[in-house]
Amino acid sequence: MENLTELLKGVLEGCVLEIISRKETYGYEITRRLNALGFTDVVDGTVYTILVRLEKNKLVEVTKYPSDMGPPRKFFVLNEAGREELRKFWEKWEFVASKLNELKELNNEFLGQNHR
Repeated sequence: MENLTELLKGVLEGCVLEIISRKETYGYEITRRLNALGFTDVVDGTVYTILVRLEKNKLVEVTKYPSDMGPPRKFFVLNEAGREELRKFWEKWEFVASKLNELKELNNEFLGQNHR
């Protein structure tokens, strides 16, 4: 899909929280997962900015493990506050998605009425 960057700005943090909720993981792995899901515009820098914010807001626990590739790698896991934030994200997402679907249906009805 063409450039989703602007649309994704508001939802990427929730996507990252969801990925972290599945298993302990690190930034590069999160970026690759998002890319594999089709979010090809997402780059490491974007994910690392989100991870710093999650850590600052105390939504994740961080453990450093040695890496063969250089400095220790930071692994992230959701804590209770992070799980609550993820729950709120999905609640908001469901609300927005339902309203967008309603709007789409209204638009389809409107278009159908105007073609009669």
